[in-house]
Amino acid sequence: MTIDELNKELLACRRCPRLVEWRERVAREKRRAYQDWDYWGKPVPGFGDPHARVFVVGLAPGAHGSNRTGRQFTGDSSGDFLYPALFRAGFASQPTSTFRDDGLILTNLYTAPICRCAPPGNKPTPQEKANCQPYLRIELNIIQPKVIVALGRIAFDGILPLVAPNGYHVSFAHNTSHRLPSGCWLVCSYHPSRQNTQTGRLNNKMFDQVWNTARGLIEN
Repeated sequence: MTIDELNKELLACRRCPRLVEWRERVAREKRRAYQDWDYWGKPVPGFGDPHARVFVVGLAPGAHGSNRTGRQFTGDSSGDFLYPALFRAGFASQPTSTFRDDGLILTNLYTAPICRCAPPGNKPTPQEKANCQPYLRIELNIIQPKVIVALGRIAFDGILPLVAPNGYHVSFAHNTSHRLPSGCWLVCSYHPSRQNTQTGRLNNKMFDQVWNTARGLIEN
C-alpha cells in the first residue's frame, strides 16, 4: 500500500461514532474567529516527506486546529511552537504553518497522530486509539524511519507497541533516546501543547535539543 492509497482509505473511515459526530459538529458550528473557513472535518492524514528518516508522532487533531485546516499541527498553538523548531533544525522550509497550501515542505521528516480525528476534550478513548492503530502501523511500514520522535506520553505509549516486542519496556523522559531491538531509535519529548509551553515545562531550548538529537541520530 502507498501513502496515497492509505489516505484514501483513511478519509473514508467512520469506525468511531463519537469522534465522527464530534469532528463533523465542530466543522458545522465552527469557532467565531473561523466562521469564514471551510472546516476539514474529516480524519487528518499524515504529512511530510514520504522518504523521511524521522517520524514524528503526536496525539490527535485539535478541534479548531487540524480538524479545521486538514493538516497535522497546522493552525493551532502546538504547531506555532513545533514548526519554528523544525525550521531551526532544518526539517521545515518555513517557521509558520497556517493552512494546507501555504507552501510548507518537510524534508526528511514525516508526522502523524495516534488518533486521526479530533476528540472531545482532546481525550480519545483507548478503543478509539486502537481503531486508529492500523493506519499508523502501515505508515511506519511504508516509511521505515530510522528515528521516531514521540511528542508526549500518550504518543509514546501509543507508538511503543508498534515498534517494540511485547513486554519491551523503556521509560518516558524528555529528550531521552532509546535504541529499539529493530535498530530504530525512539526519542521522547514533552508535547508542545499550550499547557506545557506557557507554563515553562517546555521551552525553545529544550525543544531544540530534541531535534538536534534526532538530527544527530540520522546523520551518524
